[in-house]
Amino acid sequence: MKRRHFLSLGVATLAAPVIISRRTVAAEPGAPLPIPDVMEVGPGAGNILSAIKGRAELIPGVESDTLGYGQDYLGPLLRFQRGRTASIDVENRTDDPITAHWHGMHVPGYLDGGPQLAFGPGKTWSPELPVDHPAATLFYHSHVHGRTAEQVYRGLAGMIIIDDPEIDDPLPRDYGVNDFPLIVQDRSFDRSGRLTYDLGMMGRMQGFHGDDVLVNGAIRPKLTVPAGLVRLRLLNASNARIYDFNFTDGRQFHQVASDGGLLPSPAAMVNLRLAPAERAEIIVDFSDRSAVRLVSRNVGSGGMMGGGMMGGGNNTATLDVMSFDVGDASTSGPVQLPGFLPATVSDLGEPVRTREFILNISSGNMISSMLNNLIGQDRQTMGINGEPYDMSRIDQQVQLGETELWRINADMMTHPFHVHGVSFQVVTMGGRAVNPAAIGWKDVVHVEGPTEILIRFDKPATIDTPFMYHCHILEHEDAGMMGQFTVG
Repeated sequence: MKRRHFLSLGVATLAAPVIISRRTVAAEPGAPLPIPDVMEVGPGAGNILSAIKGRAELIPGVESDTLGYGQDYLGPLLRFQRGRTASIDVENRTDDPITAHWHGMHVPGYLDGGPQLAFGPGKTWSPELPVDHPAATLFYHSHVHGRTAEQVYRGLAGMIIIDDPEIDDPLPRDYGVNDFPLIVQDRSFDRSGRLTYDLGMMGRMQGFHGDDVLVNGAIRPKLTVPAGLVRLRLLNASNARIYDFNFTDGRQFHQVASDGGLLPSPAAMVNLRLAPAERAEIIVDFSDRSAVRLVSRNVGSGGMMGGGMMGGGNNTATLDVMSFDVGDASTSGPVQLPGFLPATVSDLGEPVRTREFILNISSGNMISSMLNNLIGQDRQTMGINGEPYDMSRIDQQVQLGETELWRINADMMTHPFHVHGVSFQVVTMGGRAVNPAAIGWKDVVHVEGPTEILIRFDKPATIDTPFMYHCHILEHEDAGMMGQFTVG
């Protein structure tokens, strides 16, 4: 089947929804980067996202059992427009319960797609999402408690782009030409080339780490870009791995957006660190026409604070992510970066209360928990504030429209901490004050020492469909490092 690309110059065209058909991903090192097809999701009927069982050739010539939304592995790029309702039918054509969680999106709890909204095989969930979010790059994935890690690993995930017609986006925005989605994942394969997900003790304790890096479902692919400024939308969709991205020639690039949308101004850098579920948009100048590779230092996600037995591997090793070469054409987009971006930096006001959260590597005795994992007992061994997740328990109750300060720390390991239904401002990291505007709006923060975030709760969530807060190392989340809260 020929892949169709739907190009956008900013505002999505909502009149004709696109139904994505099933196809097999075939990839090998150096193969062209697959560009996800686009589903423009508007208020009308016909937007169908089907979770299916797939057979994908992630290694050429070898099929693996996979999952996907509308295709064998991963899903289409969903494009929403701020101020318009996004109506979508999510079908479950797998053998297990699934959800579709709109990670980072500002919607009420009953539309959020968390564990309480899981639905079984043969069922369809038809949310109508009021798109009330700044222009941003978001994430969608299944979120079934106890099964999130494997379902996302097998492919139930994808990217969302939200367009805002009220702003003049001064950045490259010609999708598939100078504006590219990069869904980065680490995966492991057996000797025959089949995708594997085998959790040993260390995988359960510090999260699963794969041996190969995939981008958009392809192993170490190549992308041909135009000479000039190119926008890369990076999503760390790995279960546990932290990436520290940089280019092999040491070139400078500029970050222009974080999890929740644009930064106030471009931030120059030569490396970019993203924990699981974090996103960043960067602008890279390819006008020198030099070929280059994007790599990552092997950070070792999930390591113990300050090092130790769970350090997560060789931190000096380099992971090959993908390569770039420059085509004959020059970009038709902007030729230089603006000094400022149309970002909104809100004053959330003074917090009315402070809450404390400790992320626990074990809700009981750590050694006995590790032994239980060794002998294969399936027990929740992690929690928050000493309690593993319980779907029948509401852990926090917050008031609609109020601002709170959340203090988060961990008893042993570092963790990416995610809060549903909101974007927040990071106030301190590792016990040190930071400039929230420089970091931008976030919905995931990497907790590496005492961390404070400022949150205002503007979307309701009831006792039947509460919001979640959890570690986004998916194995930790499944093991109980998650809580739930109402907003009302």
